[in-house]
Amino acid sequence: MECHSCGVCCKLFVINLNEEEYLSGKYKTIFAEFGMMDFNEAELTGAHLLAQNEDESCIYLQEGKCSIHNDRPLVCRDFFCDSDEPWFKSMIEKIRKFKVNLQQNL
Repeated sequence: MECHSCGVCCKLFVINLNEEEYLSGKYKTIFAEFGMMDFNEAELTGAHLLAQNEDESCIYLQEGKCSIHNDRPLVCRDFFCDSDEPWFKSMIEKIRKFKVNLQQNL
């Protein structure tokens, strides 16, 4: 499996940082302006989610590509559009539908 760098997953899904990633402070989160908090509290409030652009795409999606691809969060590294993992099935279906709609609107 490999990432084809289409950026669609970055447009459709909210990214949850794990504890290590959140506490590292290297990723911009949705509540970054309020400072860091305990990870359990961050999970409860959603403060561990990556920040998003106004169009709700990932803040690190720039010009259709991931600007932190080599250092992206674990959840991003684990996901592939061509995965046969059952827990990715609904995500892959959303991506497929998005691409079909995009083609139909061209």
